Amino acid sequence: MSKIRILPENLANQIAAGEVVERPASVVKEFVENSIDAGAGRIRVEVEGGGSRLIRVIDDGSGMDQDDMLLCLERHATSKLWNAEQLAAINTLGFRGEAIPSIASVSRLTITSRLVDAPLGNRAEVRFGQLHKVHEMGCGPGTIMEVHDLFGNVPARRKFLKTTRTELSHIDEIVINSALAYPAIGFTCAVDNKEVLSFAAGCESLEWRVREIMAPHLKKNLIPVEGREGEMALSGFLLPPDEGAAPAARLKIFVNRRPVRDRVISHAVAEGMHNFLMKGRKPGGAVFLALDPRLVDVNVHPTKQEIRFRDSQHVHRMVVYAVGRAMENYQNEVRFSLFGRPEKSEKQPFSGLAASSPATPRRRDTPDSLSVPAVKLFVETTRPSVPVNAPAVLTVAEPPPPGVHPPPSQAMDAEDKSVQPEKTTGRRLRYVGQFFQSYLLCETDGGIAVIDQHAAHERLLFEKLKNQYHDMRLPGRSLLFPEIIECTPAQIEVLTAHAEEIRRLGVNIQEFGGQSYAVKAVPAILGHLGPLEIINGIFDCFLNREGKEKVTARRIDDILALMACKAAVKANDPLLPQEGEELVRRMEEAGIFSHCPHGRPVVKFFSEADIKKWFFR
Repeated sequence: MSKIRILPENLANQIAAGEVVERPASVVKEFVENSIDAGAGRIRVEVEGGGSRLIRVIDDGSGMDQDDMLLCLERHATSKLWNAEQLAAINTLGFRGEAIPSIASVSRLTITSRLVDAPLGNRAEVRFGQLHKVHEMGCGPGTIMEVHDLFGNVPARRKFLKTTRTELSHIDEIVINSALAYPAIGFTCAVDNKEVLSFAAGCESLEWRVREIMAPHLKKNLIPVEGREGEMALSGFLLPPDEGAAPAARLKIFVNRRPVRDRVISHAVAEGMHNFLMKGRKPGGAVFLALDPRLVDVNVHPTKQEIRFRDSQHVHRMVVYAVGRAMENYQNEVRFSLFGRPEKSEKQPFSGLAASSPATPRRRDTPDSLSVPAVKLFVETTRPSVPVNAPAVLTVAEPPPPGVHPPPSQAMDAEDKSVQPEKTTGRRLRYVGQFFQSYLLCETDGGIAVIDQHAAHERLLFEKLKNQYHDMRLPGRSLLFPEIIECTPAQIEVLTAHAEEIRRLGVNIQEFGGQSYAVKAVPAILGHLGPLEIINGIFDCFLNREGKEKVTARRIDDILALMACKAAVKANDPLLPQEGEELVRRMEEAGIFSHCPHGRPVVKFFSEADIKKWFFR
């Protein structure tokens, strides 16, 4: 007697339901997708008992006749596909023909539907996989899908459901994702006869729908993202990087209007916002990628939430570049809000992409030095690069005016170049003073701005160091007496594999026998630190867990950010008025200034209206 047997159809449907119907939200997702594919203009979701007691989805779509209603209860019966060629270019949300029979096998399902031009509709009742009744009845055009007693015949599945609040949050997410992907369709969601979500039909503005859902109380503008390359087009809106992203506002990804979970795009968005996000924070907003259906495989998992791109690296590069350009525009808007709009400005390429994409034009127009007032405290090392094996040279800056005593922690190097800032219209920052020896207070025509002096100087130094690194002219300072250090095997591997990158950082380190290495030169900007501290900091950026997962360009960015942090003016450092004014002037001329390399905001603006509210005026 054969040991292998064909399973009964109802049992096969229950097994399939284990993949398709994970929780009540899975039922809502399948029904809503069918409504969208049917051309519905309004969709209403009603839930009771967290979805286990009742799920009802009502739409005004094309509807079904009795024959289609009975066929949709059969496995792998669908109106979306006809042949194998269509499977390689899927344009609809549903296509597998598994959802409805799988749902019917673990619940009491009722389908009521009527064609638009039909005088009567039809109703079919299925009880845990068995067709119970089919009859004609009067009803409105469209389709009503009702599920009662979900998992009633498999109580073990009910035990794995979470709390009612958790299950309802998953249902809300399904409705929200659908409302974002199809802003022209109206969506409502009612829980226990109480309406909790409502999105009007006919919304023509994606930005308005994204703001309505993700940032209803946000005063700032969203960051628009646009990009096109070949057959791929990217659009969407991101939350400003210093705005905390609530769970409902976390990054949502749509590929051909299908909500998906994709690491390629989520990583690319984070890369495009590199140096704008604090550690531990993730981007928020919604991005939409449209491409030829033949370039993406959505038939990966029955839930259709996982996809595979034919050329994922190409998609990644395009998204990184588009998000980087969006952040460049965002930076310009921040600049205009603080310093006014230039009378004549030339758009510059976004420097943040230089390290992430070889095809991205690298910024070369940032001057190496800027004119400064008599007191030169915010001047980085800009003398010509010193060969790392050259003898040490002591540079003495011009003395400050009588009676001025700069802090000893600041470099005092002279510069000989100057750049005149563009003439701007509108408000300009007027330096008022320093408070708490850490923040700069500035006044504008519309309010006040508070600047973190360390974060601001750190960003300016980072951009300068990055340009010097890419142009291979980051200056080093030779040590009079080389420092001998002992390296671990992992550190020796870093020195061997990344010798060129380390040399370009201004470091000269050579073998000294065995596991000993001689440090002969260090970056000039870190001359006030010990050689061992500098080298260990470089090793940490290569060997920590996060550093190992990053590409070399991102690790170099981390090292340059560490160098800028160590060299920048610190909190609790008192500044002279000339120094505060100079820092504000450099911010106005900088390409990027709103966030430090580690993602912390540099400046916060308080409008006159905000200040009046503080005092109830």
